[in-house]
Amino acid sequence: MTATKTVTHNGLALDWAAGHGPITGALSATTGAYAVATVGTLAHMPPTWALAIGTAGAIGHTATGLRQKLAARTISARAASWLLGSGWTTWALTTGPLTWTALGSLAVIGVGMGAAARSVGLYEEARELEAIAAAERQVARELSAPRRAIAAEWVDRIQRVCGITVRVLAVEMWPTNTGFTIDAELPQGGATYDRIARENGRLSADARLPHGCTAAASPGIDQGRVLIDVTTVNVLAGEVPYPSDYSPLSIHTGIPWGYRTNAEVILTYLREQCALVVGPTGSGKTNMVHVILAGFARADDMLTWVIDLNAGSAGLPWVRPAMEGGTERVVRPGIDWLAATYEEAELMLDAALRIGLQRKRAYQDLMAKANTDLLPVSREIPQIMLVIDEGAEILVSNEPEKRKLAKKILEVIRMLRAMGIRTVLTALGATGSVLGNLMIRREAKTRVALTGGETEGMDLSKLFPGARGLRVEQAPHKGTGFMGTPESPVALFGTWRILPNQIRDIVHATSDRHPYLDAISAKAAGPDYARRWDYNRTAWITDHQHTEPETDEATPAPPGGAPAEGGLNLSAHRNTQHTATASGVPDEDALAEQFRRQIDAEFATAPDPEAEPTPRLKPVPGGLNLSALRGEQDNAARQAALTLLKAAGPEGTGASAIARALADAHGTNRQTISGWLQEWVDEGLAVRIGTGTKTRYVHHTHDPDA
Repeated sequence: MTATKTVTHNGLALDWAAGHGPITGALSATTGAYAVATVGTLAHMPPTWALAIGTAGAIGHTATGLRQKLAARTISARAASWLLGSGWTTWALTTGPLTWTALGSLAVIGVGMGAAARSVGLYEEARELEAIAAAERQVARELSAPRRAIAAEWVDRIQRVCGITVRVLAVEMWPTNTGFTIDAELPQGGATYDRIARENGRLSADARLPHGCTAAASPGIDQGRVLIDVTTVNVLAGEVPYPSDYSPLSIHTGIPWGYRTNAEVILTYLREQCALVVGPTGSGKTNMVHVILAGFARADDMLTWVIDLNAGSAGLPWVRPAMEGGTERVVRPGIDWLAATYEEAELMLDAALRIGLQRKRAYQDLMAKANTDLLPVSREIPQIMLVIDEGAEILVSNEPEKRKLAKKILEVIRMLRAMGIRTVLTALGATGSVLGNLMIRREAKTRVALTGGETEGMDLSKLFPGARGLRVEQAPHKGTGFMGTPESPVALFGTWRILPNQIRDIVHATSDRHPYLDAISAKAAGPDYARRWDYNRTAWITDHQHTEPETDEATPAPPGGAPAEGGLNLSAHRNTQHTATASGVPDEDALAEQFRRQIDAEFATAPDPEAEPTPRLKPVPGGLNLSALRGEQDNAARQAALTLLKAAGPEGTGASAIARALADAHGTNRQTISGWLQEWVDEGLAVRIGTGTKTRYVHHTHDPDA
């Protein structure tokens, strides 16, 4: 604030900071011109100096008037005052100011200045009043009768409940017919939107809104405006399926996580941010995780790594469609890596740290060329998103294994923001112990609280500090709660319901869209990343499934047999039992070999740990990549198996029959024989005939179509 200096002299208060009016302004101008002319005459000042100064003043006031959008007559009057004053001063310097002619003409000029100033002042005031009236008429025209009724009702309500009088500028009805938004101007005197926001509950009760509906206030276009979203229909009560639009997304354009009460989609921008999702049991947190993974799967510049120490349940639905196959093309898992054990989680976090550090060194030239200190994320250099289910609990756990993981998670959060590696953590509750870590609060600016009506352990003030009017009972339904991002203030929201069959559809629809890890990052990740889908690290996914052993005799195919051949079929990991599928897929042992070959072809992004690095080779057209067969085979057993296959004639034989025949002499098992048979099919030495349990292998010399 600027203090006004007031001087009292002989009982008269003079305010030297006050502006000039028409009379004082004219008096100041004329006395100033007379003083300049008198002193200039005594000092022999060149007359043209006064004219130059007056011209400059006229130009300056003209420019200022144009910038302030003043009327033309106002600008002209100010410019004329400068020119007249400087013109008189120039004439007085030439002829002398101490004459009655000079004094009289100066007095006339002063009176003219005062009259002109008074006239243009009244005109500008009238213009301002007319502009205000025109704006009010425009608002009145835009507000239909129902809108005017809403505006009047809420002006009275806000006055009654909050004690302030607002002026409603607009009322926007939502296209979904579930509510409206009021754009209001706050009164003078320092009132802020927060004064209305903290009375959310009282306003909702005064308006008799249904349960689950709110009157939420948020900042307007400037600090003197407020937006009030009034929900009249509880859209969060119903279950809304995940949208069937699986179009490509990007980390730069935002990932959809849910919708507001006005049906507006909430986008999250996670290039530099981490996220925290809180939800007690039964609140829909697992479904929310699947919605998050669905958005990540649709992005073409992101790779998703999932850590779930609860048997990997968060990531399994995104891997299983790749096991099942069902198409003629390779189907890649919806996530790039899944860790269900402490050991695998450590490998993943260590790989992430190595990738981040290597990116910092290797991409300096790229960042310098792009003139940025953030790694330019793209399909060629994808962002890595670590989704850690109940990760917040890991960070505060005292268990030795979890403490080791917590240290690595915090390192990833703290060090790798610029290098495109971010985290999404979930937690069971918004408590002080979970949110006590400063790193979580500082980095996880995107926050979600799924309440499901649960009040225990859901302290919303800790999760959303500074937010007003948030009450758990406003979101009693599963899959609903509160969400806030740096771009969207915290408010009620709901998330879509996503079911396993839709997850399968998304995996198939986005399989070709997933990027590959860039070569520099893949080299830094090393064998831990390259062999993440090896059988000995993923057998846990299917080793719980047991089926009847396959026989070479024809038996009825099981109902709903496995899908047809083709695709990344991870079901080959079922190595304890050996069954054939009902639709012609080779038995599971052969699929195991096929899976390893396809993994090498599709996912081999790091050198073989047992060999020198070599350039990545594409699979041979018409066959599978046999680089996965890393152990030497028993040549004698192979030759004996090939002899039995040839001796079987046109009828052919199966893997089980050959394995039984060679078991005593060579100790071979059915899995080994299956691998050989599939290899011979790929090489053209054998032909597979039949489907399901009727599958037979025939030597190429007995193939009638050869």
